[in-house]
Amino acid sequence: MASLSPPHDVTSQAAQTRRRNRKVGLIGLSMALGMLALGFAAVPLYRIFCQVTGYGGTTQRVDGATAQSVQVAARPMSIRFDANVAHDMPWNFKPLQTTHDITVGQRDMALFEATNTSDKPVTGTASFNVEPEQAAKYFNKIQCFCFTQQTLQPGETVKMPVLYYVDPAILGDEDNKDVEQITLSYTFHLNEVQTSPADAKGLDRIAAGS
Repeated sequence: MASLSPPHDVTSQAAQTRRRNRKVGLIGLSMALGMLALGFAAVPLYRIFCQVTGYGGTTQRVDGATAQSVQVAARPMSIRFDANVAHDMPWNFKPLQTTHDITVGQRDMALFEATNTSDKPVTGTASFNVEPEQAAKYFNKIQCFCFTQQTLQPGETVKMPVLYYVDPAILGDEDNKDVEQITLSYTFHLNEVQTSPADAKGLDRIAAGS
């Protein structure tokens, strides 16, 4: 007659299996939480990386004091402006001047015009990029409507300025030695949650016709 394993051996094996399964489950959960945390951290880290390197056509943001300390170079450059709206954005949006001929290092201001063509207030946010991408880290914005949300009332038209300059350091960059024109492109997107914030002040907004 064949011998049977003692009942306590079966119980011990089952307990070991449960412990092993719990350990594997905890490891899997820890990995999932770690990946989730990295996902949240990746967004601000990616933004910082883009701001520092200009990757993806991300421009730089500087204050007025920094801009005043820049030495103007003798090199001229052409800046081209492009304006777009997302498919669900009920605005007309355009640059008032397609190109500017500037001097590298000198501050300049471009004007864009936006009109809300709908019958209700609409809030939008502008995304932007620079072409060629390698020139983006030298394109500095002092003030821009893209820094804040913009709300237009039904039928309202406003002018939106951008105060900027091109860093003279671009002239010493081998990757940009042949760049003669930089394109600054904006796209306005509809905010998912429509609110009525106070109108942006200063250079963010200028009443049309002023």
